[in-house]
Amino acid sequence: MAFLCADLPVVGQVYKDAGQPVDKRITDLISRMTVEEKVAQLRSSFAANPKINAAFFENKQKVDSLFGKGISMINPDFDNSLEQSISNRNKTQNYLREKTRLGIPAIFLDEAHHGLLAMQADVFPTSIGLACSWDTLLTEKIYAYVAAQSRSRGTTMVLAPVIDVTRDPRWGRTGETFGEDPYLCGVMGSAVVRGFQGRLSLVGDGSISVNHVAATLKHFTGHGQSEGGNNQAPADFPERVLRSFHMEPFRLAINRVNPAGIMPAYVEIDGVPAHANNWLLKDVLRKEWNYKGVLVSDWWAIDQLWNKHRVAFNKKDAAWQSFNAGVTVDLPYGNNYEQLISLYKEGKIKSKDLDEDVAYVLRLKFNLGLFDNTDEIKLSDAVAKINQPEGRKLALKAAEESMVLLKNSNNILPLSKDKIKTIAVIGSCAATNYTGDYSGVPVHNVSILEGIKNKFSNVVYSKGVDLSLNGDTISLNNYQYTARVQWPIHENNLRKIDSAVAVAKNADVIICAVGENEQFVREAGSGEHFGDAATLDLQSDQNDLVKALVATGKPVIVYLAHGRPLSINHIAEKADAIVDGWYTGQEAGNAFANILFGDVCPSGKLTISVPRSVGQIPIYYNHKPSAQYFEYVAEKNTPLYSFGYGLSYNRYSYGRVTQTGNTISVSVTNNGKMPGDEIVQLYVHPKSANVTQPVKALKDFARVSLEPNETKTISFTIENSKLAYYNKDIKLVAEPGTYEIMIGGSSMDKDLKKTEIVVK
Repeated sequence: MAFLCADLPVVGQVYKDAGQPVDKRITDLISRMTVEEKVAQLRSSFAANPKINAAFFENKQKVDSLFGKGISMINPDFDNSLEQSISNRNKTQNYLREKTRLGIPAIFLDEAHHGLLAMQADVFPTSIGLACSWDTLLTEKIYAYVAAQSRSRGTTMVLAPVIDVTRDPRWGRTGETFGEDPYLCGVMGSAVVRGFQGRLSLVGDGSISVNHVAATLKHFTGHGQSEGGNNQAPADFPERVLRSFHMEPFRLAINRVNPAGIMPAYVEIDGVPAHANNWLLKDVLRKEWNYKGVLVSDWWAIDQLWNKHRVAFNKKDAAWQSFNAGVTVDLPYGNNYEQLISLYKEGKIKSKDLDEDVAYVLRLKFNLGLFDNTDEIKLSDAVAKINQPEGRKLALKAAEESMVLLKNSNNILPLSKDKIKTIAVIGSCAATNYTGDYSGVPVHNVSILEGIKNKFSNVVYSKGVDLSLNGDTISLNNYQYTARVQWPIHENNLRKIDSAVAVAKNADVIICAVGENEQFVREAGSGEHFGDAATLDLQSDQNDLVKALVATGKPVIVYLAHGRPLSINHIAEKADAIVDGWYTGQEAGNAFANILFGDVCPSGKLTISVPRSVGQIPIYYNHKPSAQYFEYVAEKNTPLYSFGYGLSYNRYSYGRVTQTGNTISVSVTNNGKMPGDEIVQLYVHPKSANVTQPVKALKDFARVSLEPNETKTISFTIENSKLAYYNKDIKLVAEPGTYEIMIGGSSMDKDLKKTEIVVK
């Protein structure tokens, strides 16, 4: 029995022998563990509470109480400096290895949505921006770089990527996702996991490459289309909808890249919270999809079973439900899973089930090399990863590829420097480069104003309006803890608009940078920490600013910095050009300047529809045939900008679609004067099905580089997996029939070439 293991002599320690197979090492180690030591491997610690610092380590009683039986994972303390973090992690790991009975090391967690969430860490475009690059190879390179930067600081597992399908941009976490399409979310998310875990993880045995980290897919499932766009609200969808859209990115990623971890969502589905949902976590993930990684709870989500969802009586009941549903590790404190000890002793938890969950955690620790590589984290290694040319280069390329040219009237862009004397840079997002929720703080963060000044000497500037009075300070704490928005006084903003107009009148062209700061769009976490929105309009008098600038008669080029699609009808009508930058990372200013002056040809394409108004929501390209059938009384029923849309300085033409067996090909020609990239998109629609299907569904894409006047033939293989859908029996099959294949430069019918393929 497990209770007697403490009395066993520790001899022939197979688990410490690096030459033994991992499974054998796990079996040996579990056989030596007490129930208390096993439960410790399912619990976590939050380095900020209790505060793990020098004073903590001087109190042996505290250290023994927290870590004496071991610990599974340790969450970050965001207030620590780099030096403090490394020192504390080394002391913690040394204690666990040398002072505990079995010497089981801990996994150190961090957030790394678009770069490590830490001071002096590189910041890349948020996922919604990076998705607009449609560049999986670049994405993998970026996250391999982030993995190395993270590992240098002792991080061994990251809580990323977010692969939720977003169908309601009111949700404050929209910017953390890859958009509205399940296939694209799955493919881009897979690229992130490959970068984090390394190519060794593709073997399928749980291996993770050296100098890489374990990745965690978030949030399983339905989180991106919760009621009212409210964070953590219910996601009540029929099973077919869940499987076809919200679960599909996870299925794809599990099949493609073997993610080490998955985090269930806060949401409830048909009355059952995800963290207590046996069907979701056991029947689907474990049994149907054969998932072998760890399932970590979202922060305090197990607590929510009793204090929010009210499906559990207390912590003990919540722990029992969550454990039996399949959640492996309790984050961020593990207080609920303390109850597993008494539940085990009462016979309510089986020894086999406890050992199985412990094995998931131990396997990850072995695969990360934590038992065999006992070197301390070196501050010099971490410092060497700060502000590196490689990181800045990757960030610049990612920003350039992510920006989407939405409008370019009369080909006003690119600007010709020799035809302009003065440029006015105006706007709330001009001098401050907001980088989005879950951002680290880079050494150098290039604003739009700075980027333009780097390329053009005669620049004048005016802020125009304040977005908020307490959200302009760029710091780690601002992203994590700043409370509700303090709105500027309307009259004060109007005076600033007058000043901006006076500055703009002396320029030849106006660059107007507007959008959101992190207070407007982020994870809503408390009654004082908002992030979801009831409107998609520009906030804080920014529309008035744009109208005033347009009224000067000067050419107005709008740059958008934001984390969710915004309803910009007036801008779309009146601005001469629009560049959608999203939160594009630390090199946003330089990337925009390169596009502005034609050093780079814009190539990004939207991965989420832009509504005309909040009243259209939900609106997405892969709707059913009966949706968007009738127009509204006073508004169109189509998006302002569609999924897959994006302009270029070139014009790309598509030839006839040809078919050879199951291979579909199309030629693409660059008819422009610049080298550029076109994103070729392939959509599928069954002509007839036994359940209704979307009018089109993305099933493949290719990013193609073309020189001026160059033509390339792009080919796609149409496997059954690209034709499959969930039939009446909710089985994923490619049923006999005719399937329409559409290829082109956006999801809009006018941009698509069509053919058909028959499945017998």
